[in-house]
Amino acid sequence: MVDEKIKGYGAGTVETVISFEKIAEESKKLFSNKPDAKLLEEIIEKDSYLSIDLLKSGYGKMEILHDINLRIGEGQSLCLIGPNGAGKSTVLHSIFGLNDIFDGTIALKGENITRLTPHEKLKKAGIAYILQDSSIFPDMTVEENLWMGGYLDSTFDNAKDKAVKVLDKYERLAQRRYDKAKVLSGGERRLLEISRALIMEPSVLLVDEPSIGLEPKYIDMVFNILSDLQKVDGKTIIMVEQNAKKGLEFADIGYVLASGEVVLAGKGDDLLKNEAVGRLFLGG
Repeated sequence: MVDEKIKGYGAGTVETVISFEKIAEESKKLFSNKPDAKLLEEIIEKDSYLSIDLLKSGYGKMEILHDINLRIGEGQSLCLIGPNGAGKSTVLHSIFGLNDIFDGTIALKGENITRLTPHEKLKKAGIAYILQDSSIFPDMTVEENLWMGGYLDSTFDNAKDKAVKVLDKYERLAQRRYDKAKVLSGGERRLLEISRALIMEPSVLLVDEPSIGLEPKYIDMVFNILSDLQKVDGKTIIMVEQNAKKGLEFADIGYVLASGEVVLAGKGDDLLKNEAVGRLFLGG
């Protein structure tokens, strides 16, 4: 049992907030029946678009993820939550090819893409990664930053044409088209990062901590943009979000990670109602 006086991280006083180590420990105890691939397939209620099977990955010789399974249907959104060090961002790194894969497979539309390079993941598989840290070029204009998103395109003119389409979609950026990126607000910078990822017209977006460092009004703006990309443009979105409540409210599917394993999975709404999830991750 978890001490009833203990609250999830991000809420309460110093005395009542659970340490990250405690959250991981309690998560492993409470969610001891790890979901298997069959259950994950049932949750998405459609054919799997991107799948991960028994993935072991990490950095150098250090294994971070232990036999991870994942399923997401085309046009769905999935949010990964859990304490720091659980391996959430490592899942995104593995999908995009940024770390070492020791075993297991990653497939898109049934095709094995495990060993593709990040360039191949973007250009051939249509997977884009929106970094957690600010990745804009501060001394370039908004338009020039968008052009950089097309660095893998066949010609510079193609990248310029796609940048125009993005600017047509987002009036807020169009108004700042010739401004240097360093003068943008935090929300505008995040919008620019998302927009730049769209230049290569990906089908899958990997989004790492979209709300990090943003004021509440900009957090809502960013999630509205992501919702539009999913529901209007049909993008498949896999997200890591430290604001677990916001992430689960947005996502169709939620996974709880602890110590490099998926310890719980379900519909986003169902996880929001889960008492243990609320206690550990939602501050309830």
